Amino acid sequence: MFDTMTLTKIVSAFCASLLVLLLGGWVAESLYHTGGGHGDGHQQAYVIDTGEDETEVVEDVPEVPFAEVYAIASASDGEKLWRPCAACHKLEEGANGVGPYLYGVVGRDKGSVDGFSYSSTLAEMEGDWTPENLSGFLEDPKGYAPGTKMVYRGLKDVEDRANLIAYLDSIGD
Repeated sequence: MFDTMTLTKIVSAFCASLLVLLLGGWVAESLYHTGGGHGDGHQQAYVIDTGEDETEVVEDVPEVPFAEVYAIASASDGEKLWRPCAACHKLEEGANGVGPYLYGVVGRDKGSVDGFSYSSTLAEMEGDWTPENLSGFLEDPKGYAPGTKMVYRGLKDVEDRANLIAYLDSIGD
C-alpha cells in the first residue's frame, strides 16, 4: 500500500513536473523576448510604416450646451437613474431623508426646504435650482458647492444628468 517511500516518490514526481514546467516557460520566454529585458530602450527590429505619425491625435469635440441636451432629455430614462439618489432623498413633499426632499426641486430656491439642515454653503447660495444649476451640482457637488454635506461623487455624463433632471422636473408638476 502506501508507505513513506511511495509518498516520497509521488511528491518528488509532482515537484519534478513543476520544475520542468517552470523551466520550459523560462526557455520559451527567452526565445520570444530576445531584447534583454522589458523597457530597457531596445527598439523593435522591424517597424512597419503605416503612413501615420506615432503621436496620437486627439480631436477636440465641441461641448454641446446643456440646454440643448436638456431639451431632448427623457424623463423615463431619468427614472432609471433615480435609484442612487433614493438612498438619501425622497420624492414626497415635506419628507426629508438624509438629504432634502426633491419634490418640485426644479425652480425651487436653493437651501429653502423647511426642516432640513443645509450646509452653510448651500444655505447661503442665491438663486433657484434651474436645470443648468442642478446639472452643475450633479456633475460635481463638492466643486459646485464646496463644503456641501452631499457625499455623492457626481454624475459625469451630460445626457444622464439631463434625463435625471427631466425626471425630477416631471415629479414636481
